[in-house]
Amino acid sequence: MSGKGQPKTAKYIFVTGGVTSSLGKGIIASSLAKLLQARGLSVTIQKLDPYINIDPGTLNPYEHGECYVTNDGAETDLDLGHYERFLGVPTSQANNITTGRVYFNVITKERRGDYLGKTVQVVPHITDEIKQNILLLGATGQYDIVITELGGCVGDIESLPFIEAARQLKWDLGEKNTLFIHLTLVPYIAAAGELKTKPTQHSVRALSEYGIQPDIIVCRTEHPIPQEMRRKIALFCNVSPNDVIEAMDAETIYDVPLLMRKEKLDQRALYKLDIYNDKDADLEQWKNFLGKLKNPTEQITIGLVGKYVELKDSYKSIAEGLIHAGAVNETKVNVVWISSENLVEGDYQKKLENLDGILVAPGFGERGIEGKINAVKYARENKVPFFGICLGMQCAVIEYARNVVGFENAHSSEMNKETPYPVIDLMEEQKLVTNKGGTMRLGAYACKLEKGSLAHHVYGKLNIQERHRHRYEFNNAYLEQFKAAGMIPTGINTDSGLVEIVEIKDHPFFIGVQFHPEYKSNVANPAPLFVHFVKAALRNAIPLMKGTTK
Repeated sequence: MSGKGQPKTAKYIFVTGGVTSSLGKGIIASSLAKLLQARGLSVTIQKLDPYINIDPGTLNPYEHGECYVTNDGAETDLDLGHYERFLGVPTSQANNITTGRVYFNVITKERRGDYLGKTVQVVPHITDEIKQNILLLGATGQYDIVITELGGCVGDIESLPFIEAARQLKWDLGEKNTLFIHLTLVPYIAAAGELKTKPTQHSVRALSEYGIQPDIIVCRTEHPIPQEMRRKIALFCNVSPNDVIEAMDAETIYDVPLLMRKEKLDQRALYKLDIYNDKDADLEQWKNFLGKLKNPTEQITIGLVGKYVELKDSYKSIAEGLIHAGAVNETKVNVVWISSENLVEGDYQKKLENLDGILVAPGFGERGIEGKINAVKYARENKVPFFGICLGMQCAVIEYARNVVGFENAHSSEMNKETPYPVIDLMEEQKLVTNKGGTMRLGAYACKLEKGSLAHHVYGKLNIQERHRHRYEFNNAYLEQFKAAGMIPTGINTDSGLVEIVEIKDHPFFIGVQFHPEYKSNVANPAPLFVHFVKAALRNAIPLMKGTTK
């Protein structure tokens, strides 16, 4: 795209959505990015979110799914997780911008006097701020193509400034430098026995009223779209029939890049952007992953214990990490979603009986905490492979303190400020923090592993880097008592001396980690802890399959 040795000149693709939310803009954007990357182009994706929160860090997962964390410590939308899982390239703060952050930046400038007494308005000040953020990644000279996903639905009041900014950029950047892809729904009306194009027509009309004519229309559908219907959509929506792309429901999200290649989405995008590229997309590694994913030789059942289990997106990265790890082990991972509140009293053991592995998930707050602690106790006493992440690791520490070390009523000071044994506590510098947003230990931190430990075996090296999102830490005042009782800190942050990993011996697999390994798991490089957890669960399951006891 650029001369040798010169920085790349980026072109911009905008992905909008209409008719309804949750059509899969993030998956379509990720799939297109994967195809372009597989052709040798350098691609990144960013997400514009129309809500007024500065970032999703303070949102309950039921509101917006999980909060995803980047290496540089940005709390972002879960779609960034899809981008990284598909592309295998880290994202950053620049890859996610919300209406809240845009307004915060503009108001900060206004208070500083940057606008020299001008009346501050949506156009041009808010739209200029949005445009500046859209262009940030392209200005680095690292990318051939920047894909920008516009959150929300065309017609929503809150997404209007984003659409207006994208419209202006089309003219700012000039011919052949921008491309608009509109994702819409072609519903199947069972009573009529046919697909209907009217919602698509209305959605495209609404977009064109805002000054944007989509170049490509991607139609989400449960049934194949006949050629005649594609021509009808093309006719009413001002595009060529070749630019009407069918996006059928897929067995797995990892099928979508192959489906989009079959539909020639990448070819159409390159043609419209006037990019000459005669390379075939190299998806051999991707196909190899899919082959293993779809043809498992074994299967296991993992219990995922959390308090937001009604909405699976609350633990999206963990669920995908288990899929990646299952494929590596050629094993189908059946996840049983267990609400920790259902493990608090009564015969809770029965709910955990037939599991090959137990994963205690992250979270915040007191609700369901005793259920998580009970799940850890069951896994420890019954030698069921256990994997605790963030709060899951902290629950393992609390359980061990109470039932092995002998610290009666030990707890985390997050849940019980009066506990006589605050084995999980705030760091001194966190005790002064009153704001909730963006004030945790966030982003990538180094960790040194103990030689010969399970963690060392899992990672195959002694120095690792993993991403964090938490405020409370293992209380080092109790470190020696834990060591003496058999819970070993095998991962330490060398700068702060904080405990990152705990293990116990005489157990097939028992590990708790303060960080979030799921954030770095992707198709090309599944997270080692997930891979080895699935392997341990498989070893635990195989005796059962043969009709013997564990």
